[in-house]
Amino acid sequence: MIKDITIGQYFPGHSPVHRMDPRMKLILTIFYIVILFVVSNPFGFIPAVLFLGFAYGVSKIPIKMIAKSIKPILPIIIFTGVLNLLFIDGENVLFAAGPIHITVQGIYTSLKMALRLVLLIAGTSLMTYTTSPISLTDAIEQLLSPLKKVHFPAHELAMMMSIALRFIPTLVEETDKIMSAQKARGADMESGGLIQRAKALIPIMIPLFISAFRRAEELALAMECRCYHGGEGRTRMKQLRYTGVDFAALGVVTGLLLVIILLNIVPMPFLDWLM
Repeated sequence: MIKDITIGQYFPGHSPVHRMDPRMKLILTIFYIVILFVVSNPFGFIPAVLFLGFAYGVSKIPIKMIAKSIKPILPIIIFTGVLNLLFIDGENVLFAAGPIHITVQGIYTSLKMALRLVLLIAGTSLMTYTTSPISLTDAIEQLLSPLKKVHFPAHELAMMMSIALRFIPTLVEETDKIMSAQKARGADMESGGLIQRAKALIPIMIPLFISAFRRAEELALAMECRCYHGGEGRTRMKQLRYTGVDFAALGVVTGLLLVIILLNIVPMPFLDWLM
């Protein structure tokens, strides 16, 4: 399962989504997150799903990558769905046993929250799949640059976020190697109770932390050797520029938001029993 973690990975390509300005991709990702939380009825998810499927198709990122990005957080999605299923009250009770009441409203809320989380992860993953860490750093820094007037460390924050995102795949690969090495030495990590399994992770966590600190020290030394001193006077080989594709994508996402707001406003009496 650990090999399926794709958070922070970048897949090079030449699709229109890859060529978009990273600042616009970051803005559109935030817009899409807002759209997902604006949806208040089942029909609002239809255009959101269609838009995300279209974006993945244009970017030529395999759909199976959605499953890989969702797989690590699947327990959280299931846990959230079960909580909403058991603790949402409603008038249409389908099952009752003591304090447990399963209602139509609870099922609807559970499915809505699960779908919202899936779309949220898939939408944000598309940005990292199609944007290199360096481009993402430049985008975050330029979007936060107005805050420099109040002495906000925009460059340092962008650099830290980029480095953290970049090292996620590296640490995942390192964890897999350590686990394989420990299993080859006879370590048992899959049997026993919860406490025993947690204790079995200690031989993994200690070398992983040592490796992470060593990599951080090597990175700091490499940056010092290259005379890195922050964002002051820093130049860029590639200058960020908005193109027609960026504004077209912004128009599509804005239209999507208006459509979902319209769907929320239009009365749908046949959905009242779900609310």
